[in-house]
Amino acid sequence: MSHYPTDSTQLAPVERHSIFQNSLMTALLDGIYDGDITVSELLGQGNFGIGTFDALDGEMIIVDGQCYQVRGDGSARPARLDQCSPFTVVTNFVPRISAHAPNDMSRSDLGDYIDSLQPSENYMYAVRISGQFHDVAVRTVTRQEKPYRPMVEATADDTEIHFDNVSGIIGGFRTPVYEKGISVPGCHVHFIDDARSRGGHVLDFRVKDAIIELCPATELNLRLPLSSDFSRADLAPENLDEQIHTTEVKT
Repeated sequence: MSHYPTDSTQLAPVERHSIFQNSLMTALLDGIYDGDITVSELLGQGNFGIGTFDALDGEMIIVDGQCYQVRGDGSARPARLDQCSPFTVVTNFVPRISAHAPNDMSRSDLGDYIDSLQPSENYMYAVRISGQFHDVAVRTVTRQEKPYRPMVEATADDTEIHFDNVSGIIGGFRTPVYEKGISVPGCHVHFIDDARSRGGHVLDFRVKDAIIELCPATELNLRLPLSSDFSRADLAPENLDEQIHTTEVKT
């Protein structure tokens, strides 16, 4: 049940909540893949989140305080505490808004549905969808070698994998448009099944029977890399929208 008023004149969260982010999406797009924060440090910042690993070696999803690494073949395994990440978004997930997800809801429906639940589009939201799915389509980034290619090139050969009639968690963040470049605007979500054995970066899904929960956030704690590569990176590309769409949506 929502903890927020339905009165349209009172669209503010009832309490403050923070999100921690390591590096920028534009840095990742520019090929800044060297990890500079450990999984152990990240878990000290939150029990829920998504990201990637050093050298772009797979997708990261953190659920219930456990960090998982999803490889290019869609297989998942617990991450080591000493593994590093070049880009991660984490928070302590506190579900403030909860609703039954509509049957057959897809990725393209997710943004509008969250907008119907959230008190305002101007805040950040951690998003968790738990339950059964008719199907989930994912892809996973694969380990890169130096000199690193830009992310548009690095993800060009990612294999699309489909999981049918699967139970699990789709987790990630709903980010306001004004954060474009800092993070991924709109919904950026990853998947892991109930067995914690399969997952990936979500391209599409279709809900069968699931609960959607939102955790609103009012603060962003942004940690920037201390590296010469980051100092020289192009963090304001002219084709930013195109790069984000190609690497995150791939449709």
